[in-house]
Amino acid sequence: MDNKPRKRGRKPKKTQAPETMDFQFTTNTPQDDNVSLPSTATTTTAVTETPSTSASPTPSGRGRGRPRKIGKHAEKSEPKSPERRLTRHGAERLICLIVTSPFFLDAKALLTINDDEFWEGVAPVEFGDLPALQDAVTVVGYPIGGDTISVTSGVVSRIEILSYAHGSTELLGLQIDAAINSGNSGGPAFNDKGKCVGIAFQSLKHEDVENIGYVIPTPVIVHFICDHEKNGAYTGFPVLGFEWQKMENPDLRMSMGMEPDMKGVRIRRIEPTAPESHVLQPSDVILSFDGVKIANDGTIPFRHGERISFSYLVSQKYTGDEAVVKVLRNSEILEFKIKLATHKQLILAHIKGKPPSYYIIAGFVFSAVSVPYLCSEYGKDYEFDAPVKLLDKHLHAMAQSIDEQVVVVSQIRTLKYSVKNLYVMQVLAFNGQPVKNLKNLADMVESCDDEFLKFDLEYQQVVVLHTKNATAATLDILATHCIPSAMSDDLRT
Repeated sequence: MDNKPRKRGRKPKKTQAPETMDFQFTTNTPQDDNVSLPSTATTTTAVTETPSTSASPTPSGRGRGRPRKIGKHAEKSEPKSPERRLTRHGAERLICLIVTSPFFLDAKALLTINDDEFWEGVAPVEFGDLPALQDAVTVVGYPIGGDTISVTSGVVSRIEILSYAHGSTELLGLQIDAAINSGNSGGPAFNDKGKCVGIAFQSLKHEDVENIGYVIPTPVIVHFICDHEKNGAYTGFPVLGFEWQKMENPDLRMSMGMEPDMKGVRIRRIEPTAPESHVLQPSDVILSFDGVKIANDGTIPFRHGERISFSYLVSQKYTGDEAVVKVLRNSEILEFKIKLATHKQLILAHIKGKPPSYYIIAGFVFSAVSVPYLCSEYGKDYEFDAPVKLLDKHLHAMAQSIDEQVVVVSQIRTLKYSVKNLYVMQVLAFNGQPVKNLKNLADMVESCDDEFLKFDLEYQQVVVLHTKNATAATLDILATHCIPSAMSDDLRT
């Protein structure tokens, strides 16, 4: 996990572009009340073959009977239908199926088309190796400004761990100076040998910068494809379940009992739900990961004298893999095996294709906070416009259990009470019992036999409803607003 605390405030943003690429997809997916859907046009990358689980970044050529799949830009909100319609220029629309869409990874999804005629004359694109600094790259796409294909060129200017815009994860990325505009997202980037070295996915938009674009490199793409081949589904990139601190301060190293030749990073705090919490402790000093020594700034040797964050080593593994970490604890060097897992977020970055969860009682609508919820309530700039208390939970709070959620009063559909100051307040307890998640709250309310329903909110706010009157009011509210049920389907199971 990144050692840098995230700060709130205006800053240059990496934005994802609307998409219009080689093949156009359309969908008739209905919109939900709380989650905005993207435009109906999305984009694909080059046609590729699925490599075997042991594949290197250069997959083998096509063979008879091998699965035929297309890489596509991931949508900004979760698709509800497994089907899309695809058109090759000048051809009829065909139905393609979404094999998998990794919501932690921008600009990538796997599609398949069960139509042999479509594949006639289509040659697979070969993946190239990770480029070096100053290597030439060519980005192909259909960006804004015209209808025909656009080709822009530039060089690789930086290779480092990047924060992926709508995936809420940090992975290896390429920075290039070739123009990436609205519509380029999802387009392939080729080297001078015609091999694909990555997929364009975001750019930096700010008045003080120009021609800074970002590309998902082939090692990340191949990891995603191999993960699907290995597990039958996309399981995600594993992350370390702790936050760490640089140890560039010599006094800090001395106070931790480190010898002059020792280097490493200090564990600040550990997620209670992470497997690492069973073996590691706060203030442990991580000296090495799988035998690779970690510098005091958290970097490891990369290529040709380059250095990169040691989280790169973690991203090369798969969910469920084990790794060996060497730590310094109380001046003693210890070695542990840790099991790697994906990050359990208190406020989820994605709801993975499910409709938003809700529970209604007497006009009070309760929801679990997620990034799609924040986007729906406060727009794409929610990181600047949402209440500080929610952003603090989003950026810094750690889940204490696997099923923990932040439950809030999201809407109030009643004129009986003056409750404007209760919007987006967290529900802490119901009738004296702590609220673990939205389902837990719904279950407690539905099974309550007490005369009153008492909701304890943050800042010592209290909402009290008469049980019988609240039940009757709920039926009226549902009828008035044509809502089929007082709770979402997932809360009834």
